[in-house]
Amino acid sequence: MNDEQLHAMRHSFAHITASAVKRLWPNAKFGVGPVVENGFYYDIDLGDEKISEAQFGKIEKTMRRIITEAQNFERFTMPVDEAIAWAKENSQPYKEELLNDLKRSGTTVAKDLDASELGTIAEGNAAIDEVSFYKNGDFTDLCRGPHVANTKEVGAFKLLRVAGAYWRGNEKNPQMQRLYGVAFATQEELDQYLERLEQAKLRDHRKLGKELDIYATSTLIGAGLPLFTPRGTVLRDKLNDLAQSYRLDRGYEKVWIPHIANLETYKVSGHFEKFPDLLHFVSMESGDELALKPVNCPHHTQIFASRPRSYKELPMKYLETTTVYRDEKSGELGGLNRVRSITQDDSHVFCSEAQVEDVFAELIESAQQLYGLVGLKLSLRLSFRDESDSYIGEREVWNRAEASIQKLAEKFELEHEIGLGEAAIYGPKMDFMATDALGRKFQLATVQLDYMMPERFGLEYVSEDGSKQRPVMVHCALLGSIERFLSIFIEHTAGWFPLWAAPEQVRILTINDTVLDYVAEIETLLRGAVLMQPIKYNELRFTRDDRNESLGKKIREATAWKIPVQLIVGPKDKEAREVSVRTQSGEEKMSLDALVGYLQSL
Repeated sequence: MNDEQLHAMRHSFAHITASAVKRLWPNAKFGVGPVVENGFYYDIDLGDEKISEAQFGKIEKTMRRIITEAQNFERFTMPVDEAIAWAKENSQPYKEELLNDLKRSGTTVAKDLDASELGTIAEGNAAIDEVSFYKNGDFTDLCRGPHVANTKEVGAFKLLRVAGAYWRGNEKNPQMQRLYGVAFATQEELDQYLERLEQAKLRDHRKLGKELDIYATSTLIGAGLPLFTPRGTVLRDKLNDLAQSYRLDRGYEKVWIPHIANLETYKVSGHFEKFPDLLHFVSMESGDELALKPVNCPHHTQIFASRPRSYKELPMKYLETTTVYRDEKSGELGGLNRVRSITQDDSHVFCSEAQVEDVFAELIESAQQLYGLVGLKLSLRLSFRDESDSYIGEREVWNRAEASIQKLAEKFELEHEIGLGEAAIYGPKMDFMATDALGRKFQLATVQLDYMMPERFGLEYVSEDGSKQRPVMVHCALLGSIERFLSIFIEHTAGWFPLWAAPEQVRILTINDTVLDYVAEIETLLRGAVLMQPIKYNELRFTRDDRNESLGKKIREATAWKIPVQLIVGPKDKEAREVSVRTQSGEEKMSLDALVGYLQSL
């Protein structure tokens, strides 16, 4: 089954779902039912009645009955005013709103519509003459299609979950019930997907984050503001050290900036124009309008602008790991995937146009090395602008920047796809897409080409011929959001972190108290050892479990904590000057003299 057929099948399942809900709840009101990755959903309003997972069985049973009835999907059209009358007659207010938008503007895409007109009655001439509907059995729905010809032509499906969703994503609108399902061409493909979902539940970073004491949340502190424990902070720091090392080795220099700035900063940069709901406030002391920084690039431009610059200094490479703050709807916050405090391993390069290729080459190589080390497979998306007005700068400059990005991808023979509408507001991007152990794809590292910011802040350098030139700016984050990277890394490893990154690398387990003096000797040895790869001066982190408990219990607890190396020490080990080394690969005896070298080789 090709992609088009799969899309039509999943879209048909959305209609079959709505049709089944309508049979079970005749007064149901419907929003939209699009295809999404691996399946579909439908937004439903049942008034005060709530769908629960316990009801999925009867909904699925009704869906299967509709499938076996072999209903044809019949397309027909209707003049838009008649369609609006149909929606009123059938008590479908959400469809009526969509139809009014279609009549007024020819589209239902909220970002392309005047927000003040959403939900209002369209008067005057219509932007379109007619709209299409699809009918299967006794169910009729406003829809562009496509669908399969008959309900019996769909594959295998399962309803997965139901969640609250504000109509059209606006929290001022009614909250609907979003019923999600997955669908595949065959039962075998569906079963494989459901198995991956079960694995994903076991690996869920929210579950493991609590079990492994990595981070905490607090309703008092607020949603989307995670608090990292000592163990979690070690993990964050080691991952950041790794990401920074690739750039420090290539001449990047660390800088530091404050977490607030005058609001004027973001008016100059263009961020306030595009995102007027920045987290800003007024100083009671000075009356200054200030903002919690949502990005770091404007601050870094001012370090560059702090004194005259020469072409001999280029490229200037600034590196900083720091936190930015962005408001998010509370319903979209969850775990570490989406937060309000976003820590970035950020870097900015100010260079001449002739140096852009070399700068990109270094960063591409760094991304490939980093993600290869942590076992995440990379692919590439070139994120370009679409035709909306969400961007800063002239189209001509954008075309030039996008052509440069495309040329670089081809020069380095990077397989890539184009993501229209995925660009930053100031320039196109190379977004590195990482595939994890469960085959899920995430956007993480990014390298962005920016002609706009240097122009808006009036940045200059003196060229070789004495003229003043505008630098080009390259933005890069290798981890992206450290919080989001951690959510993916925890699930990718299932919490079994590599030795160099593990918060607790070694736990010494005693068999009895007669070996405590030997354990102290082992601890002295470990205390003087460091790992030098993949990051330098990584001192070993170890603990001792000498409780009066059985060895079996100690091993179970160390394994539950996912400690990479367990050292078991008993009287015979003391006598032979050995330790029993237990890892995921098994257990082996090792002389004390060989222990440090072994740990450094892992």
